[in-house]
Amino acid sequence: MRTVFYILAFMFFTSGFAQEKKLVTVHKAMELMGTRFDITVVSSNEDIGYINIEEATAEIQRIENMISAWNPESETSLINLNAGVKPVKVSQELFMLIERAKQISEITDGAFDISFASMDNIWAFDGSMAQIPTPEEISESVKNVGYENIILNPFEKTVYLSQKGMRISFGAIGKGYAADKAKELLVSKQVLGGIINAAGDLTTWGTKATGEKWLIGIANPLSDEKIFSWLPIVESSVATSGNSEKYVIFKGVKYSHILDPRTGYPSTGVNSVSIFAKSAELCDALATAVYIMGKEDGLALINQLGGTEVILVDSSNRVYKSSGILLNEKP
Repeated sequence: MRTVFYILAFMFFTSGFAQEKKLVTVHKAMELMGTRFDITVVSSNEDIGYINIEEATAEIQRIENMISAWNPESETSLINLNAGVKPVKVSQELFMLIERAKQISEITDGAFDISFASMDNIWAFDGSMAQIPTPEEISESVKNVGYENIILNPFEKTVYLSQKGMRISFGAIGKGYAADKAKELLVSKQVLGGIINAAGDLTTWGTKATGEKWLIGIANPLSDEKIFSWLPIVESSVATSGNSEKYVIFKGVKYSHILDPRTGYPSTGVNSVSIFAKSAELCDALATAVYIMGKEDGLALINQLGGTEVILVDSSNRVYKSSGILLNEKP
């Protein structure tokens, strides 16, 4: 995903080599979960590195098979199929993911909501729209959206969508979760360091083969091709949401493809949000939520959350950051 905050770390670590430990950096790019994943590991040799990448890939595919709303055999599809009908017993893993998603919905006042998938597809960001939907169409589109109607039974481990027509989707949290789980697997196998980039949802551990910290480049808001600051990422994650690719303009107003699940309208006022935290899952969800919440409410939320930071660019390309962010102009 190419956004105002363009993750450029990959350009700077693919050739690392440490003479003393004879470590190499192994990288592979592939299509997973409908998007590009770049997986890079630090290893003692290339063969072991590629084996590690295959193991991470299998873990991401396992997650996709569980959370995909497009796979008719997934647990998620079974939940959607039984909306308004009956509770569905699910795995502990999926139950806990949905539980965490609801918690994020609560702290963001519904700006993040996995039931956004219930919205009818009345907005198109492929150039085909001649006019914006009517207020009535938009109001109708959100009638089945509402995280409060995702009923969880912790004793039975069931999930129940209480209204017919409801659907859940993990499009705003799934890639981050998959990156976290792949990282967790590789760390358990004593992989010394690496970085998993799921189309802009990125998580790291360890260091480069040279012993240096992983770096990401923050693109200049006025030019995606120029870096204006560098940030080291140490045992941490980052995710970015932005409107640089998918949007429409009507009467001089730019409407992002990121829809507010509470209103059905595209979010305005923000060009890009990058969230920094330990968990890629949390970064993924909060990047979307803060984008929707806007500058004031979004910054206020992040400044209240421990271990979480944000860099936000508003629609006038002014840069704002939370209290713990220090920007460095040179790598």
